Amino acid sequence: MKNFVQDGGTITANAPYARTSGQGALIGQLFAVACADYANGAEGEWKTHGVFDLTKIGTQAWAVGALIYWDNTNRRCTTVASGNTLIGVALLAVGNTAGEVIGRVRLNGTALPAEA
Repeated sequence: MKNFVQDGGTITANAPYARTSGQGALIGQLFAVACADYANGAEGEWKTHGVFDLTKIGTQAWAVGALIYWDNTNRRCTTVASGNTLIGVALLAVGNTAGEVIGRVRLNGTALPAEA
């Protein structure tokens, strides 16, 4: 196919804010995970598809299949839709103790603004 560019699983984009490898970021309306460490505005490679362990709100329990949103203000995942951006679903149940700050997320490959 002459017009095929790439599969889109990894893209090149500028970091909207400083990120280290494995941290998520909202790039416009696209959520992606940094493949390396990037300074604010630096060009880099970002994963848009796949399953990742990402920072979450420690006091929030997740059930398998729960919709997961990106809180761009606090730069972490949440199950709270209001004011946040849908990025995927939870793949593991996780508790709500203060120390449980990592959740497993299957990215949906796009970011959708939540209904206010």
